[in-house]
Amino acid sequence: MVNPSPPSRVVVTGAAGILGSSLVARLLADGAEVCGLDLREIAPEPGLTPRRADIRDVPAVKAAFAGADMVVHCAAALPSYPADQIRSIIVGGTTAVLRAARDTGVRRVVHISSTAVYGLPKRVPTTEDHPREPVDTYSAAKAEAEELAEKYRADGMCVSVLRPKTFLGPGRMGLFSMLFEWAEEGRNFPVLGRGDVRIQMLGLEDLVDAVTTVLAAPDEVANDTYNLGAARFGTIREDFQSVLDAAGRGRRVVSVPAHAAVGVLRLLERFKLSPVYGRLLYKLLADSYVSIGKAQDRLGFTPRLSNQEAILRTYDWWRRHRAEPAARGTGRTSREPWRQGVLAMSKVFF
Repeated sequence: MVNPSPPSRVVVTGAAGILGSSLVARLLADGAEVCGLDLREIAPEPGLTPRRADIRDVPAVKAAFAGADMVVHCAAALPSYPADQIRSIIVGGTTAVLRAARDTGVRRVVHISSTAVYGLPKRVPTTEDHPREPVDTYSAAKAEAEELAEKYRADGMCVSVLRPKTFLGPGRMGLFSMLFEWAEEGRNFPVLGRGDVRIQMLGLEDLVDAVTTVLAAPDEVANDTYNLGAARFGTIREDFQSVLDAAGRGRRVVSVPAHAAVGVLRLLERFKLSPVYGRLLYKLLADSYVSIGKAQDRLGFTPRLSNQEAILRTYDWWRRHRAEPAARGTGRTSREPWRQGVLAMSKVFF
């Protein structure tokens, strides 16, 4: 991938999040002037102008966008948010961003979407022309936000839509904090069925590389939709086992009966006793990977990290930083470990 030259002024929404903060750091290192917009507080530094505002607040967003060349829209809700908040933040936030970009003359918007818009596709590798088939509130909101982006694109705005797989890197927690914690405690870790499904992920630094490349690409290349994921990935058993091996306690990934486990986890989810949400549950039962050929051919996107390399880098970061207190602020972010609920009690069996 060619190292692009940054535009002169970029606004990053969700700049206090994992992706947003990593992107801000890269842009600053590349010499760009950056405005970081987030509901959480952002510390000022040379080249960075922090703005604290709700992404749905159109006047505040327009004020942040004034004078900007490009916007990268990273702000979003997590799948674990209440349904009304998910749609409000993802769809309402994207509406505000696109409207503000149009009204302030921003020449390019990079919209960070998700492969969740495909739902649970049976065709793998899944290509960008696969229909959007959302299966839950989160994927439906992501799909609707993409539809908004496409309307603005049709009206003449240059809008890049990036669909990354689940990305991993320093600070990224969620499900992986549970894996890391169990590994560190010297426990086995369960997978549904044989664990032989292939689930593609993406290294955080590779995602940042892709975003900066899109920012520098010609309009005819940037004004498109791209899947992003690791080029090298194995089975979920192999990926999880790599963490247990790194922990050095001789533990193994162990199979649990898939159908029985799904029934229990669905019941626990219904009563909010487990963080494993429905779409993730079914993703763990079937191959889930996308084609990145379009991004490779048109953008020159060449992901450097395999699934295992991304997971192990994240685990190494977690081991060094797990004792640090979580940052305070409004709302939950992907920096926070999963609240394991009843699943924490099941440790005694592993």
